[in-house]
Amino acid sequence: MINLPITVAVLDLPIHLEDKIFEIQFDASNNISKIVSYFPFSDSERDKILFILNKDSFDGFRSIFTDKITDEDWAKTKDQIKNKFKDELFDIDKVS
Repeated sequence: MINLPITVAVLDLPIHLEDKIFEIQFDASNNISKIVSYFPFSDSERDKILFILNKDSFDGFRSIFTDKITDEDWAKTKDQIKNKFKDELFDIDKVS
């Protein structure tokens, strides 16, 4: 499995959707195998992504957290959540 950073060029996602994605994973054929979001996407967000992927279905949606939150709550907490994950990922490489 190849993990690549998200870029708008990968899927040409609207910024409000791209902002909610933690990671996009690709298989050996460079097809998208997983889209990992911080929180589960709403049905309309999934539909928009499926439209962009040009697929009727996709079973690779995953989320770090299982709680569903509103866009308003996401806007209030996203910077804190993203910084926490970034800090924890960088701490993995630190030697004690």
